[in-house]
Amino acid sequence: MMVEFKAVINDVKSGKSYQVPVSGHHANSLIGKKIGDVVDGIFVGLPSYKLTIRGGSDKDGLPMRSDLPGSRRKKILLTDSVGFHSTEPGLRRRKNIRGNTVGPETVQINMVISQEGSKPIEELLTPTEEKK
Repeated sequence: MMVEFKAVINDVKSGKSYQVPVSGHHANSLIGKKIGDVVDGIFVGLPSYKLTIRGGSDKDGLPMRSDLPGSRRKKILLTDSVGFHSTEPGLRRRKNIRGNTVGPETVQINMVISQEGSKPIEELLTPTEEKK
């Protein structure tokens, strides 16, 4: 089965984000990775870079949560945190959340650069539009 992801790579030093489509065998090799795992940048076209997975979302926009194991969807009771931001103190909601493992249902993977490569990232990728 062929899967396709959008990898959003954040460069902490410059504050810019880069969106890269990932498909084929590179996308298949990301399946099974968890939030917090360090992956090789070659999967997203960044040789000699190391990237840390920080999160992601599925086709319906449900966020991945680091403390929920697996790649399945689950309804959990949330206070003010990932997946729910309350409008009043003490408010809790039962919301659908995706687990911490990248699966075939995942559409977007958020990554941050943990180790710089030999070439600058600007030469390898073009940044997404900046919000002002």
